[in-house]
Amino acid sequence: MKYLRSISRANSFMVFTIALTLFYSCDRKASPQTVDKEKIKIDSIAQAKKEEEEKEKMRPRTAADITLTKELIYDKYTLEDKYKYKDTFRVFQWDKIKEKLAYIENFQREHNNYALVANYKHKNGEAPTVANFKRNAYKRVSDTLGTERYQSAPLYKIGETKVPTIYGRDGSLVKLLSSDTLNMVRIKGLTNIEGEWDIPKRYIKAIGDTASFKHIVVVDVTNQNICALEHKNDSWIIRSMNPSTTGKHNPPYGMETPVGIYLLQEQKPKMFYYADGTTNIAGYAPWASRFTNGAYIHGVPTNDPKAKIIEYSWTLGTTPRSHMCVRNASSHAKFVYDWIKPFSSLVIVIN
Repeated sequence: MKYLRSISRANSFMVFTIALTLFYSCDRKASPQTVDKEKIKIDSIAQAKKEEEEKEKMRPRTAADITLTKELIYDKYTLEDKYKYKDTFRVFQWDKIKEKLAYIENFQREHNNYALVANYKHKNGEAPTVANFKRNAYKRVSDTLGTERYQSAPLYKIGETKVPTIYGRDGSLVKLLSSDTLNMVRIKGLTNIEGEWDIPKRYIKAIGDTASFKHIVVVDVTNQNICALEHKNDSWIIRSMNPSTTGKHNPPYGMETPVGIYLLQEQKPKMFYYADGTTNIAGYAPWASRFTNGAYIHGVPTNDPKAKIIEYSWTLGTTPRSHMCVRNASSHAKFVYDWIKPFSSLVIVIN
């Protein structure tokens, strides 16, 4: 009996020891201090990841960040990325286009109160003569950068109001740095204009801070082609790839399509034009979208104001021959006309 009681005591002690061990073991696992440390560690990892994502989001975009995919909406007369022209090849300059798209993405990530420099046909008054002006090949006054006085706006150094320094081309996009109700409005150039300037308020059209530029048309004056691109889900989608014909240097009436980035300003189902040197209507161009001065993206022009729309011309995609405009197949001009909208779409002209 004594032996059995000893075994019973030993068993009871063992059970007590095991229970005590399990108690302390469970107590350690559920320690609030341990749980807090693990939570802090998880939260720190999540915070670091969030900060890294925010840092990446704010990093300036480069051409390498731009993704292009082809999903054509307009698929007539479509050109390949590289295509034969006479005894050579022409291309769509995607690398250069990506650089422009990255630039546009970057300024859109800022908080901008947008405005447009506007002076089509001197509607807001002929700009004063700038200091150090010169005359260009068209015998017109231009500034030291080559921007013409004709249909442009005067830009003054900050604080100066007597003589403008350079001209701002019609169709240029700027950021408002002051109220647009002041006699002299402070601006920062976003396209075609570098730096900060003062400009008389009559040459500025406010657009607001909610504008978003997701539809872009790119015109290549070197390769004589045109493409439409749409920004969607953090990438750019190619919507059309077509031949075009741009402006030819032919003073005093014909001039090159100006290189730059412009805001689409107005549209006309028929853009009637005069015979050179007259006020006689010589014909019209269908589905015209104006982006700077008298430069339109439009369809094949007619030689009769009452003629039917001409769909295509063998001259498209060959050599510059228009007065400044960008000629397209008329159905492509109609596609562009319907697809882009004034004050919310951009036209890029590259060389």
